[in-house]
Amino acid sequence: MQNLLPEPPATLLPAHDEAHGALAAAEEQGGDEAYAEVAARYPTYSAAWAALAARALAAGQAVPAYAYARTGYHRGLDQLRRSGWKGHGPVPWSHKPNRGFLRCLYLLSRAADEIGEADEAARCAQFLRDCDPAAADALASN
Repeated sequence: MQNLLPEPPATLLPAHDEAHGALAAAEEQGGDEAYAEVAARYPTYSAAWAALAARALAAGQAVPAYAYARTGYHRGLDQLRRSGWKGHGPVPWSHKPNRGFLRCLYLLSRAADEIGEADEAARCAQFLRDCDPAAADALASN
């Protein structure tokens, strides 16, 4: 069955150059504290939460990873709504400011799976694919 309704326009989050610069500096420093400082200073910046979640998952800390990813996911949803997103439609991976939210969604799926939340893991994985299949493919290949 073909959907006759047009797809909503892609949602493009605004760039946050100052937060992006702070995250780049944290990557150079390398410690968890540096990433936590970025998240505390820019709590709406999902990429900082994604970095914390990825580090926690890599360290085998699924519960903190889940909490970080969920925080970044919800902050990203807030930004998407402010940018005109109505709960569905493309959130393209090709637009770099969208990547923090998309990474949080991916990491939330992984962390949920790690703590035994299979239904949530599946929902998040499907939501990521619905946002942009390219995001799901890019993140799964890392």
